[in-house]
Amino acid sequence: MLGSVDSASPAAAEAVAIVDEVKLLSFVEDDYGGVIVEMKEAMDSATFVSVLRASISQWREQGKRGLWIKLPTEFVNLERFCYHHAEPKCLMLVCWIPQSARTIPANATHRVGVGTVVTNEKDELFLPVFSDIILNLHSGGFPTNIVDEKTCAAAVREAREETGIDAEFVEVLGFR
Repeated sequence: MLGSVDSASPAAAEAVAIVDEVKLLSFVEDDYGGVIVEMKEAMDSATFVSVLRASISQWREQGKRGLWIKLPTEFVNLERFCYHHAEPKCLMLVCWIPQSARTIPANATHRVGVGTVVTNEKDELFLPVFSDIILNLHSGGFPTNIVDEKTCAAAVREAREETGIDAEFVEVLGFR
């Protein structure tokens, strides 16, 4: 599907290919219907935006579903900055200012979740039964979810959302 390669520079040739006179980013397909672009050479921002737009247009026509861009840290054009983390609307860079070992912690790699155990005043365990439409089975389980609020509040909310019971947080039973 790729045509001739732009031979302006050997490194740029790895990053950009020409299809029907339109420059596109070189890529490999992932296992999920998407593409992975591994940037091997820095480009000026105007060229990158132009090539990226043309590439996305081509991939959309081909029915590709996702685009991953692997951008090496040395392509950050801000002196002494490095990648810290990325979120849906933010790419965070960091620079350690003192002339000492960097002590900025790594970004969090885990999310906190809760699972609730609901009992009544007789210490009888309430185990809700959830209907699984796909498998047509009934299974029991504890209300669980990832949380973005305080753990105690999340446990009370999950119990109410998944069982309809207004529960009171009593204690943490364990961590995993």
